[in-house]
Amino acid sequence: MDTYPVYQWFSALLCYPEAELIEVLPEFQTALNEWPQLSRQAGRLQMFLDYLNSHSLRELQENYVATFDRNRNHALYIFEHVYGEDRDRGSAMVDLLEEYRSGGFELGDEELPDYLPVLLEYLSQVPAEYAQKLLGDAVHVIAHIGNKLARNDSPYAVLLQGLTELSPIRPMPLTEPPVRDMDEAMETFGPDIAGIEPLLRPSVETIQFYPKAAFQTALKGA
Repeated sequence: MDTYPVYQWFSALLCYPEAELIEVLPEFQTALNEWPQLSRQAGRLQMFLDYLNSHSLRELQENYVATFDRNRNHALYIFEHVYGEDRDRGSAMVDLLEEYRSGGFELGDEELPDYLPVLLEYLSQVPAEYAQKLLGDAVHVIAHIGNKLARNDSPYAVLLQGLTELSPIRPMPLTEPPVRDMDEAMETFGPDIAGIEPLLRPSVETIQFYPKAAFQTALKGA
């Protein structure tokens, strides 16, 4: 099976930096120098490896937490940028989890399926052509996060931009999902059948990374 290990390269670099990552940075450098898939953007990606090499592990970890854990605009959870707090996010999570299981890919107990490094790890294990299709589905969100990181001068922006370059699909602007105001929604839409939550109907159209119809189509073609 022809797979695309370059996705693992990005996946590891987007995870919380640990000492083990720093120890194997020479291997990441070798891959950047030799893999043709990265040659067009080697200069930009080199800046990220230089960033890792020029800071202490503690500095890298503190910056990672400040960038991704304390700023929801940069969250690496894909569906957070698509659905916000809408209940459809849970359904999308189930669909993506089933996609992973159909490919024999099992998550750990503490991992969420829409975490970008997890998705990239999965893409590295499926046939390259199918991985490219899934990347094309997700690229709108990936580019959206990358643009926000770039506006904040984050060194991680180049990784998201690099993934965008690998996509066969040109990203489209992503509509920000509305934050659900429970009181206002109750007044506007009325309660749901249980009388607990508002009966929400999205007022804006958002780009769906992995809607149910696409998931069923993917399974038929897998």
